[in-house]
Amino acid sequence: MLNHDECWAAVCRRDRTFDGRFYTGVLTTGVYCRPSCSARRALRKNVRFYPTARAAEADGLRACKRCRPADTAQATAPERIAAVCRLIDRNPAEGTSLEALAERAGMSRFHFARTFKAVVGVTPKAYAAGARLRQLKGGLRANDGIEAALYDAGYGSPSRIYELADTRLGMTPAQYRRAGAGVAISHATLETALGLVTIGATDRGLCFVQFGDSREELLRRLHDEYPNARVEPMREPVDPQFERWCAALREHLEGVRPHDALPVDVRATAFQLAVWRYLQSIPSGEVRSYREVAEGIGRPGAARAVARACAGNAVALAIPCHRVIRGNGELGGYRWGLERKRALLDAERSARAISRAR
Repeated sequence: MLNHDECWAAVCRRDRTFDGRFYTGVLTTGVYCRPSCSARRALRKNVRFYPTARAAEADGLRACKRCRPADTAQATAPERIAAVCRLIDRNPAEGTSLEALAERAGMSRFHFARTFKAVVGVTPKAYAAGARLRQLKGGLRANDGIEAALYDAGYGSPSRIYELADTRLGMTPAQYRRAGAGVAISHATLETALGLVTIGATDRGLCFVQFGDSREELLRRLHDEYPNARVEPMREPVDPQFERWCAALREHLEGVRPHDALPVDVRATAFQLAVWRYLQSIPSGEVRSYREVAEGIGRPGAARAVARACAGNAVALAIPCHRVIRGNGELGGYRWGLERKRALLDAERSARAISRAR
């Protein structure tokens, strides 16, 4: 049953998230519209609400030529999912249930969960968690106070977000609020066949792996990336874990063998995480186009956004953005230079060929 007061309120604010959930019939004009139609609003007494376009047409109404509501009746799955995402983004702290979201999309619970992940690249729960995290970060940056920001973002207790810090925030809330203050980053610079490489790491994983022409330039980039962190050279004796990470990256660059998955400690949006995780799944020596990556994460129309996510990667090799090229076979962009990108791919392919020959 339609709640007519809720329907009228949606019409008054031209709420696109209700498009497809019901249709507005105007008796004086004989047309039916989307709730978000930009036409002049009719008087409430002349308006009826219909659950489907077919019901409106059965009542003798024709589709509005401005908002084309018949198209909404056949809205594609991505359009419905996009409307749900907008709903979550508007109020991430609400914690809307999967059943309620599925109902909003006009799908069964199972079909909605499967379609949402195919379109967005993450589950509805993960997307909602990302929305809450973005709200939390905004509150922390606005100096609302840690507890106020936590509760405003929908976290039930402070302990919950501290549990999530290792996997999503990359820092504790207090550290993030102070732009990394209190985070210790150790760094070392290696000389390689592809030039200097500076490696920065926290106790959780690699947070900075970049090529450059001078140690000064690379150190300046590291400080720019984490302006308030405590950045210092790796001291003797070198931490065994850090030494293993450096050795793995050096062997990769020398073509000895591709590194195993290395832990990274980076901050990212849900979309960036989906892209970067996909990149880590591309076998050494193989490439994918930006479009293929977009399709691989369930966002077939997001090739340009994939390219931006690659460009925003601060951890070369560990997140292998060099394995993504243009659809026409050209190398495309690489923030550390196309010559390095070509050399990395050539080295990986050579190592793979040698491995197969054995």
